[in-house]
Amino acid sequence: MEKELILEKLRTELTIQGKSQKTIDAYLLHTQKFLEFIKKDSSKLQKQDIKNYLADLMSKNLKPKSINLKLSTIRFLNRYILKNPKLMEDIKSQKTAEKIPTYLTTEEIQKLLATIKNSKHKLMIEIMLTSGLRVSECINLKQQDINDDNTITVRAGKGNKDRITIIPSSVLQHLKKHIEERKHDSDYVLCKKNGNKLSVKLPQKIIKQLAIKSGIKKNITPHVLRHSFATHLLHNGTDIRYIQILLGHAQIQTTQIYTHISKEQIKQIKNPFNDMIK
Repeated sequence: MEKELILEKLRTELTIQGKSQKTIDAYLLHTQKFLEFIKKDSSKLQKQDIKNYLADLMSKNLKPKSINLKLSTIRFLNRYILKNPKLMEDIKSQKTAEKIPTYLTTEEIQKLLATIKNSKHKLMIEIMLTSGLRVSECINLKQQDINDDNTITVRAGKGNKDRITIIPSSVLQHLKKHIEERKHDSDYVLCKKNGNKLSVKLPQKIIKQLAIKSGIKKNITPHVLRHSFATHLLHNGTDIRYIQILLGHAQIQTTQIYTHISKEQIKQIKNPFNDMIK
């Protein structure tokens, strides 16, 4: 009975704070699993219980990112619901590996686009690639969000925040043509034949199939298209703070993963010992 009450309070608090439904569902699931693990009344919760849970998660070889999400859930639970934030004071998040984001080179982008025969699929790829939209933002894109000044208004993106991003005039024309030629009047730019919204899984499936067909060896996902958008902006000299705004990152630290030097750039660096050592 106590578990159901805690979960209900948690749902209410998350909703009040404007968290997305995806975040609410994740926090509720992780809290439920945590409460099932400790097998005791929340009033008797101790720091050691949390450490035992952390040790159990690590023993299952979960990725640090996954463990940190669960720890964030417990922090939220202790702070807002159990009113005991001190329990988490010396429990640190796991260190995550700093990996260079996978992105597509200009040649790979051309190769991928040349492979696409379906015009709607091509438009989907073009939108995510040239505007940096997340896959969920892409399928939620509506006609009224397309602006004539080569921008897109992203409604209720991650963190439930609106933002403006850019789109090339060529892709804008493709968008308008696609909308004009449709046989239904759906608000959604990309949708099913009956006008209903697409599922997130469909773009993921389409991109995976196209990557294999194009012969590109990289593991291409919708997020790789987003990475490509940010990386090419950076290579063209766009200020990192502008990229942060276009991507909708709350923290500049998140955007700084793109400040890597590509393999192509490294190969262009002249080695000072080329003429010295014979």
